Order: sequence, then structure tokens, then C-alpha cells
Amino acid sequence: MRQLLFLFLVSLISVTPPATARLTIEITGGVEGAQPIAIVPFGLSETASPVVDIAAVITADLTRTGRFAPLAARDLTSQPHRESEVEFRHWQSLNANNLVIGRIQPDGEGYLVEYALFDVFGNKKLLDGRQRSTAQGLRLTAHRIADAIYEKLTGEPGVFSTRIAYVTSVGRGTPNERITLRVADADGHNPQTIVESSEPIMSPAWSPDGRRLAYVSFEGRRHSIFIQELASGRRERVASFPGINGSPAFAPDGQRLAMTLSKDGNPEIYVLHLSTGELRRITNHQAIDTEPVFSSDGQRLFFTSDRTGRPQLYQVPASGGEAQRLTFEGSYNAAADVAPNGRALAFVTLANGRYHIATIDASGRGMRLLSRGGLDESPSFAANGSMVIYATQHQGRGVLAVTPIAGGSGQRLSQDVGEVREPAWSPLIR
Repeated sequence: MRQLLFLFLVSLISVTPPATARLTIEITGGVEGAQPIAIVPFGLSETASPVVDIAAVITADLTRTGRFAPLAARDLTSQPHRESEVEFRHWQSLNANNLVIGRIQPDGEGYLVEYALFDVFGNKKLLDGRQRSTAQGLRLTAHRIADAIYEKLTGEPGVFSTRIAYVTSVGRGTPNERITLRVADADGHNPQTIVESSEPIMSPAWSPDGRRLAYVSFEGRRHSIFIQELASGRRERVASFPGINGSPAFAPDGQRLAMTLSKDGNPEIYVLHLSTGELRRITNHQAIDTEPVFSSDGQRLFFTSDRTGRPQLYQVPASGGEAQRLTFEGSYNAAADVAPNGRALAFVTLANGRYHIATIDASGRGMRLLSRGGLDESPSFAANGSMVIYATQHQGRGVLAVTPIAGGSGQRLSQDVGEVREPAWSPLIR
């Protein structure tokens, strides 16, 4: 059996996902070159008693990027909550490049959150805003404020208010193993179970609007592709042909779903039009074609094939046509994800006997290793293209890791019980 088919089928059989605990994040690596920023605890009116520390959430968000180094709490000897209370000389003496302040006030049954961002050495305000929030929505409000701060200071959209989908497993290899598809905030909080099973679940893929997930489930010991609405829980089985039904991926228009099917005997790439049910076969080759993903403009499909005897990345028009090989460096390149701007791909490559996450530009040039390697797999870009999340092993357990594209500190996400794998980062959610 050819190696790619073997790896594909093994992944179908041995997926290990689910649990009850939220993901916890550990910063890995240093933060050399990170910009100092002061984030003052938000002021509270006498009648406000929020259960979320908004400043702490913003601090954690900015710290995880590796681009900012918030001042320690002991150094925040001044705690202004209004613009009129800000003394720039004080913060200049602490070498803080920027300052964040804010206030929280009751607003009906919820809260009104006000915030401002300052350029300390420029002696000026860069940003201010007001957001209304329910008590339950304060953590999301904090993420949105962090997004606004990040975008103002870097020019890139923040992704703190996005979410990640992932698969977890508790009791791996036992008769009581439980596998769960979950969605959580980008910092691991607020996990929600989408579907739970004793059979494997794999390959979650977000719709462009962030409202649906496609995934593969082995319910009834037959793998099928489902699409599920997150808000209502309503789901639809969209592919359940004989043989393999795997690797779903939405087109940017949200109307098409690429997938791998072996209903005609050999694993090939197909595209399903979701509104009409039209199914179009895209590849037709004796090799194994799998793991399709649309280009950012929806005009092409990138996929994995062993047409040369070993897995490599290829591209083909999304309407069908002649496939072109994209990767030539290394003996194993597979499982591509496309950057939101369409300029790069992240994928799994074999180098020095270890599986790494790597990137290339969209023309197949400039391969660069992102991860240290081991059993790294399933890369997924953040919605702003600045980071990649992927599955790896740590101390013998499946965990998730996040690495910045430009280098710097990374993150490791794990559960206190069970294993985590198959991450998929959501698009920007407005």
C-alpha cells in the first residue's frame, strides 16, 4: 500500500480526540524585542462587580503574540482611568511605549466598557472606544478591545476574538474512549461541545462566515461528512458514499465544499455545490489525491498526491483541469493550509527524520521550517496570517502549538486530561 494511503487510513482509524477541561496556554520561547506596554486595571464604579478582569485578559492576549511585553503589576504605581489622569512623564520613566486605561460602569442589565490607548513618548491618544456588554460577554469584549489595540499598533487585524475548533480524546485505546469536537475562544476559554462520540471525529473545517463547521464522523462505523450550524446545532450529512469520505474544506464563497472521495475506487478530489447538490470530480489519476483546500480567491485547489511515489503538494483549477506539482524539496510534503491573503501555504514536511510545519509561497518557493519537528501535523493559519496553530506531541500526549510566522515566542495548548489534536482556526468573526 502506498505510503500516503496508509497514513490517510491510519489517521481515519486512530484519531484520538475529547474532554471536559478547557485548554490551558503555556508561553514557550522568549519575547526578545517585544514592545513594553502598560495595561492598567480598569476602573470600577461602586455598583460594578464584573466577574472578568478585562485588563488581565487584554494583557494575556497581547503577551501571547510575542510582540508586546506588558509591565508587571508591581510597576503600575499609577492607575489612571480617565484621559485627564494620565501623566505621560510617569510612564516615560517606566519606558512604556504605550498605555492602556479604561473604566467599567453598569449599563442596564450589563456593562459599558470604555477604553483608551496612548502613545507615551508621543504624548497623544491613539485610540478610544466604548463597548456595551452583558456580564457573560465581558471576556469577548476584552478580546475585542485587545483586537483594536493590536490593529492600531501593528496595522494587522487582531485575532483574539476568533475561535478554534479541535478534537479531543479521553481514555484513548480503552473501551470507554470518548471523542469530542469542540470550539473554544482563541485563548482556550469557553469550550463548547459540538458533537461527542465513541467513534473517531476528524478534519474540522470552518465556513467563511464562522457559523458552520464541516467535519468527518465515523458514526455507525461509516465515515461521513457533516456540516453543522454552531448556533442551532442543526447538522446535515452531505457525503456518505461507499469508501472514503474525508478532508472537507469550504470555498471562500461558502457555497462549495471540496472533499476526498473514493466512491469510484480511488481517492480523488471532488467539489460539492451545497445549494444544488451538484458533485464535480476534479482529479482523475491512479495516484491518491487527498487533503484539498481552496486558494483565497476560490479559483484553485491545493491538494496532496503521491503521483511521484511520495506525498507532494499539487494545485489544480477549482473547476477541474491539469494538476501541477508545487513542492519539489523533500520527500514528504502534505496537508496544506492557505494563508488568508493567499500568498503562502503552511504544510507538513519531513526533514531530518522528523515531521515539521513549514511554509512556502503560493508559487512553491522559499520553503521555511516553522516548528522544531517531531510528529507535527494539521497546520491552520490564524485569520490575520500572523500565526499557525498545529497538533504536536508533548511529554507523550497530543497537544496544540501556536507559532508566529515571523518567529518569536510560541504557545502550547493542552488539557489536564486527555489529548488534543486536529485544530482549525476560525475566520475573523465580526
